[in-house]
Amino acid sequence: MIGSMGLRIPRATSSLLGRAVNAAAAATNQSTTSFAAVAGASIAAQRRYQHYLMRLRDNFEEAGVPNFLSPGSVSMAYTEYQTYLLEKLNALVAGTDFEQKDIKSIILATARDPELAHVFNHASMAHNNHFFFDHLSPVPVKMGEKLFFHINENFGSVETLRDELIGTAVSMFGPGFVWLVRTQLPGAPVALRVMATYLAGSPYPGAHWRRQEVDTQTAIGSSEEGLANGRRLLARSAAGHRGVKLEPTAPGGTDLIPILCLNTWEHAWLREYGTGAGGLGGKLAYAQSWWNAIDWAKVEEEARLENKVLSGVDSA
Repeated sequence: MIGSMGLRIPRATSSLLGRAVNAAAAATNQSTTSFAAVAGASIAAQRRYQHYLMRLRDNFEEAGVPNFLSPGSVSMAYTEYQTYLLEKLNALVAGTDFEQKDIKSIILATARDPELAHVFNHASMAHNNHFFFDHLSPVPVKMGEKLFFHINENFGSVETLRDELIGTAVSMFGPGFVWLVRTQLPGAPVALRVMATYLAGSPYPGAHWRRQEVDTQTAIGSSEEGLANGRRLLARSAAGHRGVKLEPTAPGGTDLIPILCLNTWEHAWLREYGTGAGGLGGKLAYAQSWWNAIDWAKVEEEARLENKVLSGVDSA
């Protein structure tokens, strides 16, 4: 129930999901219940609601993402974690107007209200996590000519884009997501740019009050620059406008569409790549491997780009 005192998880909903999971555990004859059985029961319970675990393309849950993530890493970062997020979200929205809304609608509706931060965080994190996995491919996918043209127009080269995406991910001390987005100001041509969102921040213009573009632990402090950063962040955040009716869209009317993202949360890469101590593995190796697992055909399809090509240049 959502009220003036904040958020409370309904006991009935929580116990319903719990009973479904416990029933699956009891049904197994093994001394140690596999997560697959538990997740299966959880999915069955979630299907009574709007939000349930969606299977990934290309059998990633069983086969993993070749040369990027093993089945165990996919299980931890997607199957287990996504199940947890959706169970919590279903419990939080049970009996409210959000119960039958899709996740993106929940994100946009709750981004402007600090009292609904718990709902926003679980909805946005579930969306971002699925978006990351949904843009992966089990085999290398050649970049299309339209996308190749626009990347060269905006970044100078595909290699520059690669370095910016990976460099942004590695430089993020806190967890979050690195995005490639399609933007367009009124009357201006389409542009591509890289942006970061920390924690469960959302890239959508309608959720710009919860974009969370900076790491508050490193960008804000007692110095003059740190205080200025803090004031700017507060001015752009929902928490800084408590009690004030906020506009639903970003100032300036920028059209922004996310077309690719990299998950930098540690549970996505730590199991597979380790801490990176001694220069071995770590987030850098994870980000470099991700680049070779991107489904560029899906990225281009969602970018809705104009039909332009660079003559005499082969796409990467």
